[in-house]
Amino acid sequence: MNIWYRVSDLEAARDFYTRTFGFEQVYVDNEDRWARLVRGGVEIALAEGEFSGGGAEGEEDVIATLDVADVKGEAERLRESGVNVGVVLEIPGAIRLLDVFDPDGNRIQLSEDV
Repeated sequence: MNIWYRVSDLEAARDFYTRTFGFEQVYVDNEDRWARLVRGGVEIALAEGEFSGGGAEGEEDVIATLDVADVKGEAERLRESGVNVGVVLEIPGAIRLLDVFDPDGNRIQLSEDV
């Protein structure tokens, strides 16, 4: 599955994803202004520029989900770093989830099995 996020500044977005979430850049195309990043089996592509019309009718947005050991701890760390985060949602005995937003408003979800 390909996860693409549009960003306004490719360098700033690459820095955010590598510094904040530990993604590794595996490819960059400076001419067409896009990069591919990976972290623990999750692959995203960042493309600089504006959307040109959105996805196909009925197509759901695809969101990168990252497994973490401590969602509550990550929420605190990210808030202290000035990152836009939502509230921790928990299904008792099953999972904790947290929505995090990059500087362009793209949503990333953190997940912890409990």
